Amino acid sequence: MAPVSKTSTPRLGKALKRGFFDRDVREVAPDLIGATMLVDGVGGIIVEVEAYHHTEPAAHSYNGPTPRNRIMFGPPGFAYVYRSYGIHWCVNFVCEAEGSASAVLIRALEPTHGLAAMRRRRHLQDVHALCSGPGKLTEALGITIAHNTLPLDRPPFALHARTEDIEVATGIRIGITKAVELPWRYGIRGSKFLSKPFPK
Repeated sequence: MAPVSKTSTPRLGKALKRGFFDRDVREVAPDLIGATMLVDGVGGIIVEVEAYHHTEPAAHSYNGPTPRNRIMFGPPGFAYVYRSYGIHWCVNFVCEAEGSASAVLIRALEPTHGLAAMRRRRHLQDVHALCSGPGKLTEALGITIAHNTLPLDRPPFALHARTEDIEVATGIRIGITKAVELPWRYGIRGSKFLSKPFPK
């Protein structure tokens, strides 16, 4: 995928509704690659995600509901936002039937909409570094705990299906110490906007 410019505004696919997320998280995650994520009109193409299933210990829901993760146990199609290492916000999309408590972590975007706002929020110009990590993209899109529990198919969120064929790469998840062998990280192979390249 070629680098984008300030004037690049790819056409948007059909809007993704909450029903899109009412499936196995390991099916939703690769289907999100190439989709467009916008928050108040700012965002871009999802190039990297990770799936987290309630049956494996890396998932926040593995040990049951808490005040922080309760939204994961609700119906699919809502945002789960949490603070990582006490520093960065991370945004997840809740998937599967109510009670399943599985979610997709959004790891990286290719910026396409609202670059000026992203650069202002991130205090940098390099388009490749604006959203190349889960904490970076939430800062660029202005996502905070105020977005936790919000529906993904209503403002300020807007999600649109991908409009082009892509090659989805898979690999192990990043920055975890449990269930490290599971190949539940997905991304656009060769993208210059990933948080970390996939093995060739």
